[in-house]
Amino acid sequence: MTPPAGEAELGIWPVRAEAELLALHLQARLGGTLYRPWLTAAAADTDGAAPTQRQQFALVYRRHRQWIMIGATGIAVRFLDGLPQDKHSDPAVVVLDEAARFAVSLLAGHEGGANRLAYRAAQATGAQPVVSTATEAIKPLVLGIGCRRHATAEQISLAVAQALALLEGAALAQVREVATIDIKADEPGLLAFCATHDLPLRVISTQQIAQRAWVGKPSDWVRQNVGVEGVCEPAALIASPRGRLALGKTALDGVTVAVVDDGAGWLPQDGPLSPSS
Repeated sequence: MTPPAGEAELGIWPVRAEAELLALHLQARLGGTLYRPWLTAAAADTDGAAPTQRQQFALVYRRHRQWIMIGATGIAVRFLDGLPQDKHSDPAVVVLDEAARFAVSLLAGHEGGANRLAYRAAQATGAQPVVSTATEAIKPLVLGIGCRRHATAEQISLAVAQALALLEGAALAQVREVATIDIKADEPGLLAFCATHDLPLRVISTQQIAQRAWVGKPSDWVRQNVGVEGVCEPAALIASPRGRLALGKTALDGVTVAVVDDGAGWLPQDGPLSPSS
């Protein structure tokens, strides 16, 4: 395969030509180098055997620090066979299915940044990020955050601190991720807060939140201006579907925060539960 003109941090590898449009969308949102391995096979010298996709991928595997492979997880596992060496130096690999349903952190999740890349890919496509590393699994809390336009990172930090202070034994170090509505996905203060505390941002679509039958503390303003009953509570519950609402909506200076616990252990068993509906 012809090397790219310049080395980028991210490589995007669609296994099939049918996934090219999705790959182009990812490239437009995340940047990176897009590979089209089927073209290399088609352009191979008729007198020689065309390199397989697995062979092509092996040649460029260490050219990028991160990879998004679009295809089946099984194919990705076969492509990676024999390539990984050490979790501290291996490129991060995320697998995204062609329907953009799941973005799976497959290799170098924590150390290499695949977990964070899975969230970025999910945010760009509407997929659900799938992270299974132990470092994240032992963090039981999800924050649902809503905020007024141009809320600062400091305002969000103070609102989060207030919310966690209401839960005995809760700390920011126990937070696994932050969830919000899609119209807040590019809010600078929220992005800055997440970056400062190394927290991934899960973006929930307005449609998903609108379908959520229950909101503990509806907001007339949000209903009139966004078309949903609330943001922070349903966003956190959707992001952690097996969790329970540990703290309903709290508000401070234009920022709302709710906390969901997924049952990993710190919350007393007689704590408040989220509705089963």
